[in-house]
Amino acid sequence: MITTRKDNVVDNFHGTEVADPYRWLEDAEAPEVLEWVGEQNKVTSKFLDAIPQKEAIKDRLTQLWDYPKFSAPVKYGNYYFFWKNDGLQNQSVLYRQESLDSEPELVVDPNKLSEDGTLALTSTTFTRDGSLMVYGRSQSGSDWEELKIKTIETKADFADTIRHTKFASVAWRSDKSGFFYNRFPDPSTVPPDETSFNGKVYWHSLNTDQSEDKLVYERPDYREMSFSPFATEDEKYLVMRVWVGTATQNRIYYRPMDSDGEFIRLLDEADARYDFIDNDGPVFFFNTDLDAPRGRIIAIDTNHPERENWKEILPEQSDVIDSVGVVNHKFVVSFLHNANHQVAIYSLDGQFERQIELPELGSVVQISGKRDDTEMFIGFTSFLRASTILRYNFTDGEVSVFRETELDFNPADYMTQQVFFASKDGTQVPMFLVHRKGINLNGQNPALLYAYGGFNISLTPAFSPARLAWLENGGVYALANIRGGGEFGESWHQGGMHGRKQNVFNDFIAAAEWLIENKYTNSSLLAIQGGSNGGLLVSACEVQRPDLYGAVICQVPVADMLRFHRFTVGRYWTSEYGNAENSPEEFKILYAYSPLHNVKPGVAYPPTLVLTADSDDRVVPLHAKKYFATLREAQQGDNPILLRIEMKAGHGHGKPTAKIIEEQSEIYAFLFKLFGMEVR
Repeated sequence: MITTRKDNVVDNFHGTEVADPYRWLEDAEAPEVLEWVGEQNKVTSKFLDAIPQKEAIKDRLTQLWDYPKFSAPVKYGNYYFFWKNDGLQNQSVLYRQESLDSEPELVVDPNKLSEDGTLALTSTTFTRDGSLMVYGRSQSGSDWEELKIKTIETKADFADTIRHTKFASVAWRSDKSGFFYNRFPDPSTVPPDETSFNGKVYWHSLNTDQSEDKLVYERPDYREMSFSPFATEDEKYLVMRVWVGTATQNRIYYRPMDSDGEFIRLLDEADARYDFIDNDGPVFFFNTDLDAPRGRIIAIDTNHPERENWKEILPEQSDVIDSVGVVNHKFVVSFLHNANHQVAIYSLDGQFERQIELPELGSVVQISGKRDDTEMFIGFTSFLRASTILRYNFTDGEVSVFRETELDFNPADYMTQQVFFASKDGTQVPMFLVHRKGINLNGQNPALLYAYGGFNISLTPAFSPARLAWLENGGVYALANIRGGGEFGESWHQGGMHGRKQNVFNDFIAAAEWLIENKYTNSSLLAIQGGSNGGLLVSACEVQRPDLYGAVICQVPVADMLRFHRFTVGRYWTSEYGNAENSPEEFKILYAYSPLHNVKPGVAYPPTLVLTADSDDRVVPLHAKKYFATLREAQQGDNPILLRIEMKAGHGHGKPTAKIIEEQSEIYAFLFKLFGMEVR
């Protein structure tokens, strides 16, 4: 055990003194912190490397990962563009092909842009004819990116480089002379804690230096505002989604694409979510939760934008409208029905036309197609099905399999079911269960319970090669669709926000209790896992009910609920959590469940593996470090408390395949050791 020194640091929140003895761990670049990180990684590596099953698990995960992975093709001009990973490539590669059965042609291979695969492409925006594209590049998993421009035919990049972007959005002009984009100030011009304020929209002309870019829009009166510009498909309008933090409510501004005039604030009250779908000339279509928590489609004639003139196209349904697009001059609507997807087609005046038959209970991960296309592609997956690309022909209504993958795994041996359980307040919560057919419900099965519960994010059936190794060695996988997510609309989301956050933890605890009561597992064989906001979830549940779990996998957690808003983009989350500095009431709510502040000395906490990454600039690693140090000091007994800090990695996006396999093999080795599991 390495002793972590403590300082006498105390903050006063509205009259309550709160100690923060590990404040010094917040300085990620301090030599003492770097040394501490190195020592903790050595301890963790020594523990994990000594697990006999680790190498066999890694070998099996490598086998399971080694299959071709495709995105759905998207057509620009005369070409279909798609992403492909041969199996074990660190990053997926972008290709194009002139017809669906012609030989693919390489467009860009990010694996050749860095030796270790840690440079990832974050986004691509093509011109309408597919001749040019802007693509984002991120290093070591950072949210910060730079934009490059490529001529598709020659594969040559322009000299232009756009820097200081994060969550970049791009809108090309139809003449391809340049594009609009959003960015933040040059970090050298502002204090370190101001780098993600004062977002702006600029115009960039091709073959010019970024210093010559023209400022198009800013709001110095509201420095928290951020802007995502995009072009309508007919290229007649420049539209901006205007957002503040992670609040679901947003604004919509626009102006004609060929105008240099003021933006028209079409929707400026931030009273609901407005997702732009498409336009028919001056008529804009939106999917909104205004007066409809599960969503509805409305039309706004921008020549007569007054609310009394708005037209409802598709009323709120019993299921949540998850996404809407226009293909073949039809609305293609993806619904969430009890946390799995269904797809239906409607006319532009809202008349139901038909349901698209999907292979099984699962998730639609991508729908590609444009207004004038006679075909669309649907990326579909489930717990036991790797991503399958379906093709729908609007001419004859036929659904066919365009691409599917064979794995060294027989899904027929396994089953997926959905159950509902009662939370503490009686709310019925759904949970997916995946396991081998015919398991013995004797309470002796190792089980892994996962959830997220926040930010209106819906968890639906998803495929994971790593999880297959868990299933084929007798494990049960459970995914709980707890409150805070978007599975049942905005009301489900709001049921787990702010002062109602404890509902999220109660739901998760009730899921664990249901698994035990129904003899799927017992507390000594039950592991809980979550990342980011899900890391907050499992750490809060760990300190609230340490008796309930046999292991905790806590990934990139938000753990210090009193100071999270002070780092990088943490302030974006105050719309979800609140801010302890705002009022005694908000402090009381956050202090009551903040994992860091509710660890009790002398408690036997379950074996815990806390994971973070040195380049995570979304949920900064200080959360994991401080939580680990606090938990480790308080621990009573011999249950291991370990910290794993990935180097040259971020919050998770863009992580190379090699790093993912290594991380997953260590997570499962940890669980196999604790639960006495052998690799079959």
